[in-house]
Amino acid sequence: MLENSYPIDLVVPVYNEGKGIKQVLNLLETNVKTRFRVLICYDFEEDTTLEVVNNMNVSYPIVCIKNKGTGPHSAILTGFEESNSECVIVFPGDDITNEKIIDDMYTQFLNGCEVVVASRFMDGGSMIGCPIVKSIFVRTASFSLYKLSGIPVRDASYGFRLFSRKILDNILIESSEGFTYSLELLVKCHRLGWKIGEIPATWIERKEGKSRFRVYYWLSKYLRWYVFGLATTWLKRKPTSVNLKTIIE
Repeated sequence: MLENSYPIDLVVPVYNEGKGIKQVLNLLETNVKTRFRVLICYDFEEDTTLEVVNNMNVSYPIVCIKNKGTGPHSAILTGFEESNSECVIVFPGDDITNEKIIDDMYTQFLNGCEVVVASRFMDGGSMIGCPIVKSIFVRTASFSLYKLSGIPVRDASYGFRLFSRKILDNILIESSEGFTYSLELLVKCHRLGWKIGEIPATWIERKEGKSRFRVYYWLSKYLRWYVFGLATTWLKRKPTSVNLKTIIE
C-alpha cells in the first residue's frame, strides 16, 4: 500500500488512452479543489498512456501501478489495494465531462455516504451516443432495480462512483470480471443499511479507443447482484450474508 495524505484517491484504469489522458489529467487539475492523488492502473508496460503520463507536469501526484492481473476488473481492484485515502473514486480514463462533480461527491461522503453514485438517469444527468442495445440494458436494469429494491439511486451500473474506506476495508468483493464489482458493492452497502448518495453525471460514448464494457458477456454477472439487491427488500435478507471482511461494531 502506498503512503498517502490525500483525502481522495482517483483510481483510473487505462488501456492505451494515449494523448487523450493528457486532457483528462489537465481538467482534473483545473476543476477539482479537494486535494487528491491519481493512481493510473495499467495492464502492460507498452501501454501508450504511460509515456504521456510520465511527461505530465501537474500539481498533484500521479502514481502508475501495474495491474496484478489483466483487464479492467483486476486493474481497479489493484488500485483499491494500493490506495489508502479516506475515500476512493473510480474515474474513467477517457472522461472529460465529469471532473467538476468530484468535489460534490466528496461533500456527500463527508455527510455520511459510504457510496456516492454518479448518475446518468437522475435529473441533470444524461447518456449521449450510447449504442441501442447497451442503452436498453443499462436503463432497464437501473430503473427496475430503483423501483423494486428500494436502493436510493437511479443508475446502478455506471462504474464512475465513490467508495469509502469503510466499504473497501470491510466488504469482500466476490466479483471477478468487468465492472460488476461496482453493482456488488452498491447492493451490499444497501443491505447493511449504510448511507448511499447520488449526483447527476454526463456519459458520452467514446469516439477514440475501444470500450471494454461487454454487455452480453457480463449480463449473467450483473444479474447475480441485481437479484441480491431485490432479495434484500423482498426476502428480507440480513447483512450476515454480505461477506464482511471483518466484524463491524
